[in-house]
Amino acid sequence: MTTSQVSARSPLALLAAVGSVAGGALLILLLQVLPATSGISPVRRTISEYALSENKWIFDVAVLLVAIGSAIGFGALIRRKHLPALSAASVFCALWTVSLVVIVAFPKNNWAIGPSTGGTVHRIASVVAFVCLPLAVWFAAKAVFPASPARRAVTRVLALAALAWFGVILGAIVVSMNGGRPWWQAIPLGLVERAMALTGLIALASLLIPARVAAPVAEEAEALRVAS
Repeated sequence: MTTSQVSARSPLALLAAVGSVAGGALLILLLQVLPATSGISPVRRTISEYALSENKWIFDVAVLLVAIGSAIGFGALIRRKHLPALSAASVFCALWTVSLVVIVAFPKNNWAIGPSTGGTVHRIASVVAFVCLPLAVWFAAKAVFPASPARRAVTRVLALAALAWFGVILGAIVVSMNGGRPWWQAIPLGLVERAMALTGLIALASLLIPARVAAPVAEEAEALRVAS
């Protein structure tokens, strides 16, 4: 396959990636209005709480859609030579994607019946996912937008905002360790987690949507050469 053929296909792949991520996010929002899960507090309960309901399959599909979209999107950026196959961005994206799969494979633990190994794995995967997505976007932004400082800045600000939300959780843990209330009660955990997830996904979309419009200079030159 020639470079120009890869360039022609990659915008479709990036569009599919954004659609997959958006579809997963919309399914999560849908869970908040469906009868079986509408009673779950979006302010106090984490997103993974949906996996403890009869709507677990919707939650699983939503998370896997985001994972698939992320993999397709970064794969397309690599094929378009916006990113090296082995880079900080690709490594963090791989960790983010794998963590989402682990979250589905090991559902949230019901702490009312005590701790479990699966629940611990789920918690670790959640932390890795929430940290690695904004890091992947941050490192990718410079390579994807080398000549677009405004786009790069917006994408990186969104990535930093996602990390800042995680910092709120870390702050609550520190306060709790120093005699404060339990960290999951000290903050509106569900709201903070949802804000963190939403900000991270918007940062991901900011990275992918503009990238499908402008092909690298080398690809444009190759396309012109073939056309002539």
